[in-house]
Amino acid sequence: MEPLTFLLFFLAFSFLFFGTGCFLLPRMKHEFERYRLPHLRKTVGGLQLLGGAGLIFGFFLSPPIGLLASACLSILMLLGVVIRIKIKDPLLAILPALTYAILSAYLAVSLLPGL
Repeated sequence: MEPLTFLLFFLAFSFLFFGTGCFLLPRMKHEFERYRLPHLRKTVGGLQLLGGAGLIFGFFLSPPIGLLASACLSILMLLGVVIRIKIKDPLLAILPALTYAILSAYLAVSLLPGL
């Protein structure tokens, strides 16, 4: 498997997992309360599910959809970084969101030449 394909599926399944968690896990409910954004938990979960599905759909059927999904996921994760900075989370707590933002942006840029 090519590294870019691995990255795409890693991100897709990660976002599908975390998106589902937003709906099902009490820990995620607590996290969104801590972010002071409990009203956005299901919206963020839905966007993560849509993004993960978009990456898979884009891989198999429509590369522009994959590009759009990865770009939107990188923005979503950047917003997550901003929220964590705003609530003064330690750097170690910010790093996962930052990593996902960078990986999603890298994937989006890497998908551009394939269009």
